[in-house]
Amino acid sequence: MFSRLRSSASRFKNLPRRFESSTTFQSPTGNKTHFGFQTVDEDLKSTKVHAVFDSVASSYDLMNDAMSFGIHRVWKDTFMLRMSPTPGTKLLDVAGGTGDIAFRFLNYLKTESLLSNDKLGKSSVTVSDINQAMLDVGKRRAEKLGFTTGEDINWLHADAENLPIDDDTYSAYTIAFGIRNVTHIDKVLDEAYRVLKPGGRFMCLEFSHVNNEALQWMYDQYSFQMIPVMGQVIAGEWKAYQYLVESIRKFPSQENFKEMIQAAGFSQVTYENMTFGVVAIHSAFKL
Repeated sequence: MFSRLRSSASRFKNLPRRFESSTTFQSPTGNKTHFGFQTVDEDLKSTKVHAVFDSVASSYDLMNDAMSFGIHRVWKDTFMLRMSPTPGTKLLDVAGGTGDIAFRFLNYLKTESLLSNDKLGKSSVTVSDINQAMLDVGKRRAEKLGFTTGEDINWLHADAENLPIDDDTYSAYTIAFGIRNVTHIDKVLDEAYRVLKPGGRFMCLEFSHVNNEALQWMYDQYSFQMIPVMGQVIAGEWKAYQYLVESIRKFPSQENFKEMIQAAGFSQVTYENMTFGVVAIHSAFKL
């Protein structure tokens, strides 16, 4: 066992930080971008990502529990606590297909006895996702949980980079574990800013960068040697989960993503690391 670990360590040691190789980690130029560690044409990435989520939609929630040992539920609960929605909040949850954030939003308001308070208008949530299979899973879950489409929750099949939504429509915008899969992060941020009302809040929950080298090494071992195997055993999908692991390593650092959010026009931009930086909550306002 220890010889295997030493062999793995020596293999990873020769790679630059975040497994960056000279070919797969070059900054995308022209019409090229990254799909995990691959460099692909920009117009192919959305198709390839769509195929990934088509393949994992039915087992997505089960795999989230398995990969994170259930900790993803704590991350999402904390995310909603940091958001602390108020009566009349009109939420757009982007890349929210299976409904995890939307259901927490509705339950939070019900728990706080706010959902029926009409002083600031009825609260609502629209779940947007580019993948219909993910939305279908969310709709089935909503029905089982007793939420009514068109009353408690609405569903929108749309591209986060080009939302069919009027300017200044929503008071809150969330995106959880979705923005790293888009082709143009800057376009998604621009769209988030556009559809938010003045004073609206942007919140993003996303995998991020662990800054402790020892923890990063252990995290890398688990991510690259265990998660694709779990994907194969549980979901019958090795390559999809290999991509998901690689996409995490390609996502900007906390500080770099903060700068991108600021560049989109947002103010009061902050982030909070959780689980040693495995994930981070990013918050900003349209002022």
